[in-house]
Amino acid sequence: MQSKRFVIGSRASTLALTQTQGIADELKKFYPDAQFEIKTIKTTGDKILDVALSKIGDKGLFTKEIEEALLRGEIDLAVHSMKDLPTQIPEGLRIGAATEREDPRDVLVSRKGFDLKAFPPGAKIGTSSLRRRSQVLNFRNDLAVMDLRGNLDTRIKKLEQGLYDGIIVAYAGIKRLGLEAKLSLVPLDDLLPQAGQGALGIEIRENDERVANIVKALDNADSHLCVTAERALLAGLEGGCQVPIGVFAKVKGTDILIKAGVFSLDGKQAVRHEIAGSKKDAEALGRQLAERFLKEKIVHQILDEVRKGSPR
Repeated sequence: MQSKRFVIGSRASTLALTQTQGIADELKKFYPDAQFEIKTIKTTGDKILDVALSKIGDKGLFTKEIEEALLRGEIDLAVHSMKDLPTQIPEGLRIGAATEREDPRDVLVSRKGFDLKAFPPGAKIGTSSLRRRSQVLNFRNDLAVMDLRGNLDTRIKKLEQGLYDGIIVAYAGIKRLGLEAKLSLVPLDDLLPQAGQGALGIEIRENDERVANIVKALDNADSHLCVTAERALLAGLEGGCQVPIGVFAKVKGTDILIKAGVFSLDGKQAVRHEIAGSKKDAEALGRQLAERFLKEKIVHQILDEVRKGSPR
């Protein structure tokens, strides 16, 4: 008889544990006789908090150690924020489910509830993301965009201490933690999200049918298609979590629409394209959209600029 005990791997941050506990609770509803335990694993990104993410690199910054534990059999499944999961998954692993997506937009948090237009010139905006930095500067080049590291609650404390006038984070994390803050959702036309933002991914071993059979209960078909399309675009551009590429896919009936943008680090250059087609071709459409970007010389220049400044 197969064991009904499952160990779930998670980062140790408050947000990660909240998300993972939510997955465990949902699985318990489907499988009340099973036992779900959470094992916390510290990742490289959790250990290095005094260096900008873009200077560390993004090869599994928040996932590598968890994936290694999964391959060793120390855990049975892993819960990730999809936006943190590199497009190249280690051999022997796969995404077993993508959950229903929370609002994928970024949110501006400030003491006065300002939107991006309301800040005075020179206002200090904190973010850990080159994607956000580039798009904010494209929208408002008179703002001072500054590095901001730490867990979500830590970032908000830094804002409250007056170190920043505003910070930009993913709305999904704010909502899942139930944090009370003065928020301004940033329109998708102003700030495209990271691939997979708002969705949780459940990673499993490739041939582990025991686990595959239980996690499929949490898979949301449309969410999975959108995340797949977005990740295909990112992979086609050889981008990662710390490359200024924004992308958002949305299913409408039997079709899918994908919007994406590539932005220079100083925000002065922005290239945007979109594509639509049948949702059954979601992954192929993501790759096609990447190819459309790569036909433009400026896109190669932007990506080369980013790679020169990033660790290999």
